[in-house]
Amino acid sequence: MANVTFKGNAVTILGNEVSVGDTAPDFNVLANDLSAVSLADSKGQVRLISVVPSLDTGVCDAQTRRFNEEAAKLNNVKILTVSVDLPFAQKRWCGAAGIENVQTLSDHRDLSFGQAYGVVIEELRLLTRAVFVVDSNDKIVYAEYVPEATDHPNYEAAVEAAKSAK
Repeated sequence: MANVTFKGNAVTILGNEVSVGDTAPDFNVLANDLSAVSLADSKGQVRLISVVPSLDTGVCDAQTRRFNEEAAKLNNVKILTVSVDLPFAQKRWCGAAGIENVQTLSDHRDLSFGQAYGVVIEELRLLTRAVFVVDSNDKIVYAEYVPEATDHPNYEAAVEAAKSAK
């Protein structure tokens, strides 16, 4: 499992870590309208999956806003942001932040995404910060587990991976 700290303290990460070249595992999360969403729903598209502990924090807010801006420049790339925030809170936050190009998804129900991608922080029942790019054939072409969950990911590397994915 990835070695991750949260505010400098070691945390236990649960789930199955994924690597470049792996087939992206499917998952079941909730959209803001409480409808079920899975990876299979966007089959055939390149997906950039941004994982954040909570949209209501500074770095998570900045990360989601950054990928929202990038989404306008990335043709044929679907950007998903996954957290354990409740769908209602995600919808409210997106409205207040003007987020329209990123789909926020909630993993609060059963941590399906978190377990499948190895991003569950056991001690906090949050997801650790990570970014994945999945190509149109459901292969992981980029995987970043941010070592300190309160730090920013490598935006440029993730965007470049999404641009070059097919």
